[in-house]
Amino acid sequence: MPLTEIDRLKRTVSEAWDSPVADQVAARWGYPAGTARWWRSSASHVFVLPDNGRRRYLRFVPGSYRGPKPLTAVAELMARLSDSGSAVVRPVAAECGALTMTVATALGAMHAMVVEPAPGEEIDVSELTASQAWHWGQALARLHCDAAGLDAGLPESFGELPEIGELFPDDTALVEATARLTAMMSDLPRCQDHWGVVHGDFELDNMAWEDGRPTAYDFDEAALSWYAADIAYAVRDLTDHTGRPATGHWARFDAFLDGYRSVRPIDDEEVGRLPLFAGLHAAASLVRITRALGEPAQREPEWLSELRNDLTDMARTHRQLVIDIGRQAG
Repeated sequence: MPLTEIDRLKRTVSEAWDSPVADQVAARWGYPAGTARWWRSSASHVFVLPDNGRRRYLRFVPGSYRGPKPLTAVAELMARLSDSGSAVVRPVAAECGALTMTVATALGAMHAMVVEPAPGEEIDVSELTASQAWHWGQALARLHCDAAGLDAGLPESFGELPEIGELFPDDTALVEATARLTAMMSDLPRCQDHWGVVHGDFELDNMAWEDGRPTAYDFDEAALSWYAADIAYAVRDLTDHTGRPATGHWARFDAFLDGYRSVRPIDDEEVGRLPLFAGLHAAASLVRITRALGEPAQREPEWLSELRNDLTDMARTHRQLVIDIGRQAG
């Protein structure tokens, strides 16, 4: 989401972390004003909702940033996966019965949904055991199997790649590396053994763990893509600048793949493509970050300047990853 949109919403958040904009949206789910509390804003604005001693999560995006169809497709996918027994959080219907709502607010239309919490706690990659890595891979493979055919309304991944040349016309190394990786991608098979519905961001930050098993949430990046691409993005904390397992993470990486293979096959050729997808993901992420950064205002609040600096550093890292992997591919 553009930093300007994050700032617009953040300016409505009080010292008590509530917002009249969130109140207008949460009302469609029957929550009174003042109950929604701001948690974070990135791909969407997220507010915490109290629910009988537990928490639910209100998620919404500005209509000026994204239309309603992607959110509707994600909500329907999550509901159907939950119904099939997949370990994913379930969307909560609004009072009218719809899973998503478009709500007029003081900041314009917001496309919104509410989701149940994931049971358990988050874990950091440094705490990840080989057993947990195995269950992590197994969970992703099960999601790939359960989501087969549930692709209505989802976009194809890597649609951002053509913008590299437009955004960075003078960065020859980046443009050439992206072109090389894109050409390799265009030759990949899209049969049902390799291509289908993916989560898009199945990393440790987007799941909670209970009894050694994960439950996934945050389906903002769900799409149609190669299953190996979903694996590559999920395990990026386990890899280095080449997209291959980093020193100290080999056991976790292998355990993840073993867990995945316990549910559905992935051959050595697909595993060999993981660095390619790491480079493609870096290029796509670079486009999204650049879009989000936009042009800085003359006077920005300190938190926004710090966030801008962090994203700028992240963009540099992604650029170098694209170039490094593109060189290897050449």
